[in-house]
Amino acid sequence: MDAFIQQLLNGLMSGSLYALVALGYTMVYGILRIINFAHGDVLMIGALIGLSVIRLLQAAWPELPAVLVLLLATLIAMACCALLAVLIERVAYRRLRHAPRLAPLISGIGVSLLLQTAAMLVWTRNPQMFPQLLSLEPIEVLPSASGHGAVTNATALTTIGIALAVMLALLVLVERSRFGRAMRAVAENPQVASLMGIDPNRIIVLTFAIGGALAALAGIMMASNYGSAHFYMGFLPGIKAFTAAVLGGIGNLKGAMLGGLLLGLIEVLGTGYLGTATGGVFGSNYQDVFAFIVLIAVLVLRPSGILGERLASRA
Repeated sequence: MDAFIQQLLNGLMSGSLYALVALGYTMVYGILRIINFAHGDVLMIGALIGLSVIRLLQAAWPELPAVLVLLLATLIAMACCALLAVLIERVAYRRLRHAPRLAPLISGIGVSLLLQTAAMLVWTRNPQMFPQLLSLEPIEVLPSASGHGAVTNATALTTIGIALAVMLALLVLVERSRFGRAMRAVAENPQVASLMGIDPNRIIVLTFAIGGALAALAGIMMASNYGSAHFYMGFLPGIKAFTAAVLGGIGNLKGAMLGGLLLGLIEVLGTGYLGTATGGVFGSNYQDVFAFIVLIAVLVLRPSGILGERLASRA
């Protein structure tokens, strides 16, 4: 039982990060019907910008509390990545909205490679050590009768808590606010929405900005948990987040959240229990395989995802 709770916590931590990134994919797809394959690299840029800000703050004001340094770095990285996502939309996608679907796909891949190369030139190819600003002291969770429970730390618990809070806030924003109604109207029919006083370009730009900010938040939390950041760190999380969006139902916000959490649990439980059952043949080195097995299975058995696609029909 203790081992299961331990795996559950690990899976929730990974899954909450996938869910944050998957939200960016699903919001853009819900409005524009395109997959922004540069989204994972926005995560990487956010983590590296956060790292640079942390170094600057610690060098200029060494007396600042570690939590405040991390908070300031996170907010600055989120703002920078929101602007970066807006720039990507303006340069790589705006003129391709009505082009064949292959065109924005190729454009997104090109932007992804461009961001990786730029990051490699600015921050070098070598992995950068990300400072541990939150406590790594072990925290025992739900101790059993034997006196031993699952072990985690403040960084992992903070990651899960912030991710769940941000996802809930985004859901309320989209479903209860004027911006959310405008977003759904643009997804339904941009021309009719513009006749009702809604600026489709503004809504699309804000959607990209929110997705970029969430990706930066996920990038900093990922770097904080794993202790490093590098120019290639966004590729696999980006692909897995896309898998999570497909698993839950592309275009469906609740589906993206559910898909991210489920994917994290599937990865961790799969490597933990299947690895034990096979004598370590399917150990942690094969963790990434489970994400792609899930992607293939969903595309074959239920292409619309668990909760189904939420796409407006356009005339």
